[in-house]
This record gives sequence, C-alpha cells and structure tokens, in this order.
Amino acid sequence: MANTNPARGMRDFLPVDVRRREYVIGIIKEVYESYGFEPLETPAVENLETLTGKYGEEGNQLIFKILKRGEHEKSGEADLALRYDLTVPLARVVANHKNDLPKFFKRYQIQPVWRADRPARGRFREFYQCDVDAIGSNSMIVEAELCAAVSEILLRLGFKNYEIRINHREILRGMLNAAGINEQFHIEALTIIDKKDKTGIEKMNDDLNHLTKMVKGALTLKDLFLKILERQLQIIEQSEIEPFSGFEEARIALANSINNASLDYLSGFIRNSNNGVSEIRNILALVSGTSAAGNIKVDLSLARGLSYYTGAIFEINVPDLAGSLGGGGRYDGLIGMFGKEQIPACGFSLGLERILVVMDERGMFPAELQNASADVLVTVWNGETISESLELATDLRAQGLRVLVYPEADKLGKQFKYASSINVPFVAILGDEERAEGLVALKNMQTGEQKTISRNEVAETIKIHKQV
Repeated sequence: MANTNPARGMRDFLPVDVRRREYVIGIIKEVYESYGFEPLETPAVENLETLTGKYGEEGNQLIFKILKRGEHEKSGEADLALRYDLTVPLARVVANHKNDLPKFFKRYQIQPVWRADRPARGRFREFYQCDVDAIGSNSMIVEAELCAAVSEILLRLGFKNYEIRINHREILRGMLNAAGINEQFHIEALTIIDKKDKTGIEKMNDDLNHLTKMVKGALTLKDLFLKILERQLQIIEQSEIEPFSGFEEARIALANSINNASLDYLSGFIRNSNNGVSEIRNILALVSGTSAAGNIKVDLSLARGLSYYTGAIFEINVPDLAGSLGGGGRYDGLIGMFGKEQIPACGFSLGLERILVVMDERGMFPAELQNASADVLVTVWNGETISESLELATDLRAQGLRVLVYPEADKLGKQFKYASSINVPFVAILGDEERAEGLVALKNMQTGEQKTISRNEVAETIKIHKQV
C-alpha cells in the first residue's frame, strides 16, 4: 500500500487550516498596505548561483538543489534550487528591474520557501514567509516603520506580550574583536549564538569555547559579556555585581540593565561600534511614538546568523516559545552582489507557521473560523426538483451568501445531519408545499427553529443572523 503521508517536513492543509492561514495573511497584507508597501511575487525556483554564497556556509547546506534535467540528468549536478528565502530574490529583482522601480521601493511578499532543515515543532521544510522590505534609503525611519508595522500586526492578531529585540552588526563585530576572535571566524561565531534557542545554552557554550580556543588569547563570549556588564553596572552606579553561572544569565542581566541613556558606554568599550550605537539610539527614539513603543528592547546577544546583514538586526520573541516569530535587519550590501550599484535595503520577515502554531495552542483564533465555508445549505427534495434548488442557490449567491447545494436527492434527515456535521448554520428546504406557494422553509441548525418565509426574505434573514 502506498504511503499517504506527505514528504517529511511538508504538510497538508485542511479547510480550517487554510481559513486560519488566510485570516492571518489578510491582517498582515492589510497592515503592510496601510504603510504603503506594494505586493511582489517571485518564482519558486531560482538559479542555484543566485542563492549560493548569500546565507553563510550552513545556509548553503540547507538549500534544496534541483538536479539538471534531460541529457544532463545522469551527471548528478544541480543548476537550479528552490527559493530559500524572499530577501535574496528581492535583491535580484531590484538589480534586474532597477529602471522600472521607484527610487524608494517598498514591497511586501507572502510566499512559501524551502529549506532542507531537520523538521521539529514549529519548524518545517516548506513554510511561508511574510516579508516587508524598504529599498533605497539609509534613513533609520525605515527601521522604525518596519518595527511599527510588525508590532501593529501582532497587536491586531491578539499578541499582547511580545518583545522586538534589537542589536547591530557593528556592535557584534566590535564585541567579537574585543573577545579576540579574528574576523575570519565572525560568521561562525554569530551562527553559533544565533542557534542558541534551537541547540540550547550548554551546546552554544561548548561551541563558543571550542571556537575561542582556536584563537590564541581569546576570551569566551561569556567572559566578554561579564566584562561589558561590569562596565555597564559601574556606569549606572550599581555597586554589587551578582555572580553568573553561564552566558544566558549574563545576557539577561545585561539586557535588563541597558537603556537608551546608557548605550554610550559601548562606544568606549568596544572599538568601531560608534555608528551602531548611534543608529540603535536613533531607532529607539523614532519608535517612541509608534505601536512598537514599549515593546522594543536592546539585546547584545542577538546575532541572526545570515551573513548578508550589515546594520541593525531584529527578532520578535514571545514568552514560553523556543525561537522567534520573525526577524530581519539592514542588508545594504546584498543588492550590489547582483549589479554594479550598492543600494541600501532593510527588511523584516514574519514566520507565518510559528504564528499559526502559537495562535492555535493559545486559542487566539476567532471562533467563526471553525465554521463551514457556507452560510446555508439548500436541500434537494427529489430528482425532479433539482433545477429549482439550483435556481434558489443562484439567487442567494447573487445576494452575497455562500451557498452549498446538497449533491443528490436524499432523506431530509440525512441532509440535516450533513449540514450539522460541517457546521452550516441554516438549511433552506424546498418541499412540495413551499414550491407551490413560492415559499422556503428555513431551519436554524443552532436553535432547531424552523419557519416558512418568502423567497425574498431568505437572504436577509441569514444576513441578520450573521451580524448578531
């Protein structure tokens, strides 16, 4: 017998799943468009050379490659790949259509991507990304509006307790240099830190210790954080420093001690971080009057492992969830990889699958999404009356209702039972008497009440019920 399960890491989506997905996507699109972003779509398949070298060594290993076809099939070589994310294809589009796009191009894109990753809870090999990007400006207004837009989306979806963590690649580079980690190891170190939610703090510490031992005289990242924390506490005049057993405790204490006014200490402690500190301060000031105010927090351990980030980076976290609901950052050098001109860019990506899982587990979806996709079921009395049932269904659809016609003549009890099983709230009955008098018997499946009304009243009666 053939295996009926989808491929590992892939899923089927039943009607209720699709309704929930479309509900979330609808809110995301509505908010993005309210900020002036335009829709964009790109092919599922890209040239392999377009994707390789853009995501770091680990990212390269997770690309789903497509073997050459036809006479080249036996070579075992690949020339195409499934889309890994939506950012690199965007960079290709901007480089390719530069003369067709406005100077400041704001786009959103909601499409599936594929990664040859190990499936886990909330982690799939095929999943949707909901990206929003602004191209062409170095202004921190871009970062502030991106944070405001994703914050507004989360609030409208019902998330009340969340954090937008912010850091800067220049600060991270300065920290790694201060720890004695040569630049050739920076991407590897950032990848290790970025994976801590997936691998665990102990594994991250082991990997970082192994990496720093490769570099003579290097500090561990834990020691570096402790040194920064000690300097920070001195600046804000707190005399006692509690001992920390690990990186995570030091990270939390440092994040809790940072505020807008005390970011300046980083400039003196970490070389070449002045611009990063200045930009973070600017972003924090700009978001103060937006929906993101109060939900954005500096976190110096935030890394984001993708190699193309150049400036501010972001990640969204909610309590009791391993991993994030989304993230992003500035990537001013990526578009230049596809053309001669360097074009500034910044983006944010929401992880639709994670959002759906969390909302399902926490009962955050509106109850009506559980209902059937029809407002009323029209019965079929017998074989001779099918055309009249179809005519009634056509009239009701023309009045804006979703109408399901029972597909065959059957006992009325069975038709009621079917309507109840798929949560259709009303059943319209065209019996002999109703047809003779131009009436319809309308049964409310929730209350059991049945009344006979004129055909002109059916749609209005159902619409009034929907509004209650």
